[in-house]
Amino acid sequence: MEQPNIHTPFESLDGKRIIITGGTTGIGRAIANLLAAEGAHIFTFGRHPEPLDETLNAIRNAGGKADGTTADSASPDDIRRVFQEADAKLGGLDILINCAALGAGSLSEMGDADWRYVIDTNLVGYLATTKEALSRLEPQQKGHIVLVGSMSANVREEGSSVYVATKAAIQGLAESLRKEVNPKGIKISLVEPGAVGSDMQATTPEEERQKQETGEMLQAEDIAVCVQYILTQPQRCDVVSVQIRPHLQLI
Repeated sequence: MEQPNIHTPFESLDGKRIIITGGTTGIGRAIANLLAAEGAHIFTFGRHPEPLDETLNAIRNAGGKADGTTADSASPDDIRRVFQEADAKLGGLDILINCAALGAGSLSEMGDADWRYVIDTNLVGYLATTKEALSRLEPQQKGHIVLVGSMSANVREEGSSVYVATKAAIQGLAESLRKEVNPKGIKISLVEPGAVGSDMQATTPEEERQKQETGEMLQAEDIAVCVQYILTQPQRCDVVSVQIRPHLQLI
């Protein structure tokens, strides 16, 4: 008797060519580590050379393939250079994962240069890297772009107006862009994490461990597993958006 198909076939990540923005710290680094372990070739960048080298060495020492460069996602020249270098290293592109972002507080408490830089990083950087990726994905009529946003787009907490503005914009970008590029064979997915232990949090590693044990905070690796799930679904299946929060984060 023929056995029923109890699990749909999944897409392999082996050999996939992936650019990860902000892949040298926090969520981006966790994603880079996991997808490289699945056989993907990773190209990533961050603003500082030490965490970049640490990330690349960790992936390579584990048997994965990874390249990268130092760059600032707020810089148009850097973004163009990143994609040129990635073209040379990867030989093409299958997936872009946008993670590079900065935390920010209230507009009234930030200097003009500071809040403008956050917007250039968190929003303009996402737009610029997405446009570069689309110029490579559209001719092949296939590809996937994952935008890592934040629950702040919905919660809109007090004292974070600049950060909330950028993450609400990312939410709108994902929803509208999907309608533009899905007919071209390109998937768009939005991931909106809650509180995650990362460099962005004003907590010590010990405080983060305690909150993770009590269900008040996620690990970066939790988000990486979510992204892996999104990327391995069948071509017919789009994971449009995911909200992933700690068990005890109720808003």
